[in-house]
Amino acid sequence: MEKHIFVIEGRSASLYSSKNAASPLLILNVYSDDVDAVTAVIMKEICKDNGFDFHLLVIHQLRWEHDMTPWPCSPVAKNDPACTGGADEYLKILTTQIIPQAKSIIHGEPAYIGMGGYSLAGLFALYAIYKSDIFDCVASVSGSLWFPEFKDYVMNHAFCKRPKRIYISLGNREAYTKNAYLKSVQTNSEDMVEHYRSLGVDVIWEINQGNHFKDVEVRIAKGMRALL
Repeated sequence: MEKHIFVIEGRSASLYSSKNAASPLLILNVYSDDVDAVTAVIMKEICKDNGFDFHLLVIHQLRWEHDMTPWPCSPVAKNDPACTGGADEYLKILTTQIIPQAKSIIHGEPAYIGMGGYSLAGLFALYAIYKSDIFDCVASVSGSLWFPEFKDYVMNHAFCKRPKRIYISLGNREAYTKNAYLKSVQTNSEDMVEHYRSLGVDVIWEINQGNHFKDVEVRIAKGMRALL
């Protein structure tokens, strides 16, 4: 495993490359800047079964409430920032600059590209397959599928390219809240799972123990492993 670091448009990327250029490329958008901590758990969970036969591109220093959200949304809780809907802008940077830079470092073409993320990044992963044909599989790990109007968007739009697999997970306590937005997360997630299955997509649906903040790195690792 070799680590490469680069910065594009203010976003930092850490690429952990396989010796095999044609290995799959997995992309993970993260909130934390402690990339090595997240990556260590992913490597432990994945490599114990598969060895290191993939490239992992971890992107951080994101404008989280902007880059990861498809359209503006008022704060859903006191002291939360508003979401400003910059996903299309970030997706263009990701697909036209960040991923090409990663490929130039790999010196080849990955067998396929998968992308995952936690919370708002899980929302972004699903949104991306409606806006770009570059992703072959995605993982929405405890994704913010409560996001206003997103379920309706999913039900009424077509993929840019039919994904080979979609992984969706949620903690079994995440919907236990009085917040009108957040309490819809499990119902919305289940409805989307059934919608994708009705389209014949290979969907993995997993319920984890705990609320939104429990075992974050382990949940992410499970989601990324499902893309291999």
